[in-house]
Amino acid sequence: MGIFSAAEEKVKTKKIKEEGCVVTLQIEVPPAKVAQARQTTLVRLQSQAKLPGFRPGKAPVTLIRRRFADDIQGEVMQSLVPDFLEKALTEQKLSPITQPHVDQVNFNEAGPIKFRATFEVLPEFELGDYKNLEIEIEEIEVGDAQVDKTLEEMRERAATFVPVEGRNIQNGDYAELKLMGTPAGGGDPVQADNILCHVGAEETLPSFTENLLGAAVGETKRFESKYPDDYPDEKLKGKTYNYAVEVRAIKEKKLPELNDEFAKDMSGADKDAVSTLAELRTKIRESLEAAKSDRQASEAREKILDTLVKRHDFPVPEALVEHQMDVRLERVVRSLSAQGVDPRAVNVDWNSMRSRQRDRAVDDVKAEILLDRLATAENIEVSEEELEKEISKIAERSGESVEAKRARLTKQGALDRMKSKLRSDKVLDWLYHSARIQTTAKREQQ
Repeated sequence: MGIFSAAEEKVKTKKIKEEGCVVTLQIEVPPAKVAQARQTTLVRLQSQAKLPGFRPGKAPVTLIRRRFADDIQGEVMQSLVPDFLEKALTEQKLSPITQPHVDQVNFNEAGPIKFRATFEVLPEFELGDYKNLEIEIEEIEVGDAQVDKTLEEMRERAATFVPVEGRNIQNGDYAELKLMGTPAGGGDPVQADNILCHVGAEETLPSFTENLLGAAVGETKRFESKYPDDYPDEKLKGKTYNYAVEVRAIKEKKLPELNDEFAKDMSGADKDAVSTLAELRTKIRESLEAAKSDRQASEAREKILDTLVKRHDFPVPEALVEHQMDVRLERVVRSLSAQGVDPRAVNVDWNSMRSRQRDRAVDDVKAEILLDRLATAENIEVSEEELEKEISKIAERSGESVEAKRARLTKQGALDRMKSKLRSDKVLDWLYHSARIQTTAKREQQ
């Protein structure tokens, strides 16, 4: 419970700066409250203090005040600053989305405590026209080019790595390595017994390419690698590693030939299996046609969000943008891992890549803020039944019971995030069905 009551005088608060979503308040704790908290702390310390020559609780107040001056000041600050900051925020009707940063604290025994608090808030803005949006999307064509592209993607997934004999590593080869990396400043080593390194590829660190080019099977290379300060792997971020790398094999990536045998392998042994490449092409075309409406609806929703963002000009909290940039960078790392690429050994300027995500991150944050405001304006909420249905779907996919999944999500604090996501989806669905969407012809993609 705070040290103040609702009946007490208002906190002296002054908004001294507001830039974008950043608010800075100057807050003052009344002298009477400072004196009261100081006296309470002094009395408690006197009753507990054990000083030479005095029985517990019998030391003079003047001695306690002098001996424990720093402790008294610290406890008074700790008891008053958070409470009066909270009251100031309530009186100003402000809801920080970041932890307030307190500085410029002025403690005066005979006067008030003054301090400054800086934090970010969600922006205030007026909603523009968002009903009956006119959206134009290009029709998604399904032709030979799209079928060919799908076949190439299938070939990439079915690719094999074939050993190369009788030569050393060349640009474009995949080197199978056993490596041991020792951090230059001390710490846990990095070790891998069987890792594929795509020599010369953009995602490979230059130090690996430079030292592996020309190496032979069985050869061990020793070199140094410096990782960027913003590298996504905390273990490697900003560190320099000394590597000992043994080349175990040299491999080339081989794509399967496009023939009837490939078609049989891709379709498997299910009831819809095909036996010729022509049949596989037909099956792919049918699948693309079936997914066409969903893809066009998805594109329309993206256009709706893009239109809304362009129609509303308002600042966004830097903390949310930074978080979204991190989310986008994590997606890149997960994508690399899913492709079998070790993010720890890639030639990527992570700082530059993260910076390039900024504009899109700003739009992402704007879109979420807009959807939240629209949900409030249109009284769109997520019912417990809808939330339960979503939990059931997730539980079914993971093979857990609904009760176990709900308990896990609750423990992880994920239910509120899930509910917020469902709410945004409902708003976007409402916008989609109220929009006027025109589909224009598009030439077959190349």
